[in-house]
Amino acid sequence: MTELSSTVEELTVPTTATHMEGNQQTTGSSMASSSARGLGFYYQSVVVIIGTVGTAANALILYAMVASKQHKKYALIFNQNLFDLVNCFFLAAKYAARLSNIDLNGTHGYWLCITILSAGPSWGPFMGSLINLEVITIERYLQIVHTIWSRKWLRKWMIYAAIGFAWISGITVAVALSVVNTSVVKGVCFTEIFPNNYTIRMAFGIWFFLSFLLRHNTLYFHLLLHTHSDRSTSSGAGDGCLRQ
Repeated sequence: MTELSSTVEELTVPTTATHMEGNQQTTGSSMASSSARGLGFYYQSVVVIIGTVGTAANALILYAMVASKQHKKYALIFNQNLFDLVNCFFLAAKYAARLSNIDLNGTHGYWLCITILSAGPSWGPFMGSLINLEVITIERYLQIVHTIWSRKWLRKWMIYAAIGFAWISGITVAVALSVVNTSVVKGVCFTEIFPNNYTIRMAFGIWFFLSFLLRHNTLYFHLLLHTHSDRSTSSGAGDGCLRQ
């Protein structure tokens, strides 16, 4: 039983009226219940479809990179698609399990809640993909803006170390969310991405903004400026040659 079904059950108001009175009176709560159940079913079905298509698409890209032997040359791009595949797979599996309305009582229900229904299996790859995307941005920045330095100091083992760090960080987030913030109460899986603490949520928001969004956009802004200046220099040199 999912969080949606428990919410729907709370909205349903039991009545003690006769059959005739029930036909004459249609309560707003029952209408809201059926509407919420219908919307929830369609929403979860769409998520399952999106997750399945995303899994298949990323699997096809990974296969193409391996078949063309480009996965070692573009290790970070390969790893990014691998993160996306894992994320889409667990997202589709999570909502497919919700649609099935599986009874979570007992040991098997607890493990199903931790491994599939909790936020960890999908949030772990998501956080890992953010770290990997940041590494891709830094690598491109060094190769374009600091070309000589990157050729001299940037090594393959650094790339593989960054990939390993992204996976370790993602797995840590997944385990923390799955084990610490997940529980089964009366057959319902409850998971909490962040503790119910305003300070912790605010700290995460600031850290996320400074670590990813701000630095990511700053690096890409410098890349655009550098590319624009290179094009201006090239066009100026071409005009000088024509005038000569």
